[in-house]
Amino acid sequence: MDNTQPNFEALIKKMEEMKKTGTVDLSTKEDLSIAVMNLISLEEHFFFTGAKTGKADYFDLLNEVRSMRKDLLGKIIDHHEGETWCISKHLLATTMRLMEVGTKLQSDGKKDEAKEMFERAHKAYALFWGLQLKLIDTAGFKAVAASEKPWTLQDIVNKLVNCCDE
Repeated sequence: MDNTQPNFEALIKKMEEMKKTGTVDLSTKEDLSIAVMNLISLEEHFFFTGAKTGKADYFDLLNEVRSMRKDLLGKIIDHHEGETWCISKHLLATTMRLMEVGTKLQSDGKKDEAKEMFERAHKAYALFWGLQLKLIDTAGFKAVAASEKPWTLQDIVNKLVNCCDE
């Protein structure tokens, strides 16, 4: 494992220690994070339902849910830099989807595959909290970015087409 990737077991242990010592109380923010995950899923469902039915009302509902999700995510993320807002949103969305896949696999009797999905969901969720609690040293990410080769046209387009512009 290189230095830019957090050790997830150490990250989880550090978070648990913080909770035990009373250094941080995450209960409300944990509940909000689950609510945000569900709002992200609702955004997706309103989009697909609107696209499948051709009814614009679903897109209006999507917009209302998105506004609520943005507000609640702002209550979890005290300060963000660069693209940490969007990273946080995608980590929560990933967590929720992996939990859902794991649940479906579990109900299909595929317990080993389900366990793998649940572990991945837990890692994504731990990464989200590690980022929020500043337990992850982002300096390593900056070093990687500084050492990148000159940008290609694709790199420039990727930077211009930014999903994080909320």
